Amino acid sequence: MRYDIAFFLCCCRSFLSSSGRDEGETFYELLGVSPKASHDELKRAYKRQSLLMHPDKLAQKGQSVTPADRDRFTRMRHAYEVLSDPRRRETYDAIGERGMKWVEEPLSVDPQELAHNFATSSVVDRSKIFAIFLGIYVAVFLLPVLVCLTADGTLGENVTWAAVLAPLWVWDVFILFYHSRVILMGPIKRPDHIPEEEWVDPLPMWKRVMAMVRFACLVLFQVLLALRLDGAIAAPWSVVFIPMYLWDVIALRRKIMLTRISIVTHEELELAIGKKIGECTAAERGEIHRRYIVVPTKSGSLYDSACRLRDEARMDIIRILARVTFTVLLVLNLDLGAGWSWWLVFLPIFAMAGCVVGSAFGSFAKTQSEAVKKDPAMFGLDPSDEDGGTYSKMDENKQGEEKTPLSDEEKDELKAKVAQSAYRAVGTCFSQCFFILIMCVLIGKIEGASYSSLVIISPFLAAGGIILCCLACTIFCISEVDENAGMAEFDTAVDRAAAASGYGAVENEQANSSDYTPPAQADQQNDISVAVTMESGVSTSGTTTSSKSKPPPSSIWDPERGEVWQNMTVDEEEHKAESERKEEEIKAAHERQPAIIEENPSINSITSSQCDLD
Repeated sequence: MRYDIAFFLCCCRSFLSSSGRDEGETFYELLGVSPKASHDELKRAYKRQSLLMHPDKLAQKGQSVTPADRDRFTRMRHAYEVLSDPRRRETYDAIGERGMKWVEEPLSVDPQELAHNFATSSVVDRSKIFAIFLGIYVAVFLLPVLVCLTADGTLGENVTWAAVLAPLWVWDVFILFYHSRVILMGPIKRPDHIPEEEWVDPLPMWKRVMAMVRFACLVLFQVLLALRLDGAIAAPWSVVFIPMYLWDVIALRRKIMLTRISIVTHEELELAIGKKIGECTAAERGEIHRRYIVVPTKSGSLYDSACRLRDEARMDIIRILARVTFTVLLVLNLDLGAGWSWWLVFLPIFAMAGCVVGSAFGSFAKTQSEAVKKDPAMFGLDPSDEDGGTYSKMDENKQGEEKTPLSDEEKDELKAKVAQSAYRAVGTCFSQCFFILIMCVLIGKIEGASYSSLVIISPFLAAGGIILCCLACTIFCISEVDENAGMAEFDTAVDRAAAASGYGAVENEQANSSDYTPPAQADQQNDISVAVTMESGVSTSGTTTSSKSKPPPSSIWDPERGEVWQNMTVDEEEHKAESERKEEEIKAAHERQPAIIEENPSINSITSSQCDLD
């Protein structure tokens, strides 16, 4: 089995169907062959099934062709295309039709189906996913933990740094293998939708080689550092850090090229080069790609991204210069034995953090000022206020031009841009403050503090552990919930509560009773009223009946008066009178409604039948 399929099964088995097989006919059943059929057998089976299932052949036989027949033929043809390709056939045999579709077309995945399959998956499949995250956690934090334990002397005096840095050597091997594969894969093929005269290789060979050389310098520095710490070489620290100087020089050259790049539109570029872009040769297009960033207009998201790329390159230059200065001070302090304070050696790092924070807030101020120019009212400013800054002061060249008001969509986009810049500035400030705190803890340890070196990386270990625990709870605690589960118990609890409070007793008795008494008719109302009056009189006159409980309130239906209640208390009668009064007011308001409608000639008249329905 291929490694990619094995990895997919290891990671995504829980997202596949719990049965492990697709429903319906398999590709082999559609073609009428066994799973071990050869390529020639598949070819003969496809021809045979085409003669039997093709819609034209069915029509020639006098059979009616249904959409199901067409879909089955299309699926059979797709089955032959998959099984005739050895790579796709191996994928189909391993993960089925649905899994192969997810691998080839990730956007076709149904999230609800994935959630259902994961909720019904086994603990073993979920444990595989958790094991992957656990492996990532160990791979990330194993090297820092080993370095801290070695620095504290916990691993003993005989341990070597070459052995401690073994996880780093593994990472280096994988990354070097990746760079070599990138170089050996050759030029990137031009997509079919891009004309040949407009195609520029986004990853030319010189960039790949420079990336390989830069990483090789970093690996060489790691080897020299390990040998110097183990005492295998006696070279001065200035020689050990030579690969780092080369690494920084290559990075600095690339960042300087980005800061000098120009952001132009298509019209400005054609005006600068004196001809259209399509008329340029491949070498000229490569030179244009290195010197210019072409955008449709000098506004919009593409222009903002280009400006942000150039600003980030400037900040990277500051970081590189700060790192070089720190390296020089470190080498001088180690080789010359000057005995400088480590706080002084790390001073360029603190200055770099301050520059990064200042640049972030400067970018936010620039974005805000541009937003004020476009819409001062959004910030509570008056465009005509001389003290608050007028359009004429902000754009002196456009005094005579009339400002076009922004649409609601443009205002929302402007607010989002300002908010994003503010979030970025605040996030940069917090991250740099945290970085400075970690540097202070590191310097304190170098100066001779008594705490363990693990304290330096403890925030990262704690954050990674919390994330790992949350992932474990998410992976193992998700289960499928039945929508009707617990409804019977809930109904029983509601009935018990209603019975305990006395509600629903009369309704339950009537429901359980087999006799049904229909509403009284109009000619029976007088007899019922007399009977009710006589019963009430007997109950009040007799001494024995006075001790009996009063019957519950009941109602009768009067065609003229509607529902009439009997045996009600004073409070109930007052409440009933209040309800009737409100109903009379609503009824009177409805009766006045037609007169108001008739005064409006634009509204059609309402018939009496419609009023009755209302």
